[in-house]
Amino acid sequence: MKKIINRATAPTPKFFKVLRTVGLALAAVGGAILAAPIALPAIITTIGGYAALAGGVLSAASQLTTTDDSK
Repeated sequence: MKKIINRATAPTPKFFKVLRTVGLALAAVGGAILAAPIALPAIITTIGGYAALAGGVLSAASQLTTTDDSK
């Protein structure tokens, strides 16, 4: 568990910082679609769920990427 915490706090390369930001935005859009106060078609709700999931996975994977392989 300590190794994961060390990777999460290690410096992240610039490319993955951009991917992390894109993932967070995608997760926010998906969450907004899911929490919409109006009734949306089922396909839109499904797409929102997948967008939130993909954004979360993209953000998490990008955060754990580091350039230091010595650990």
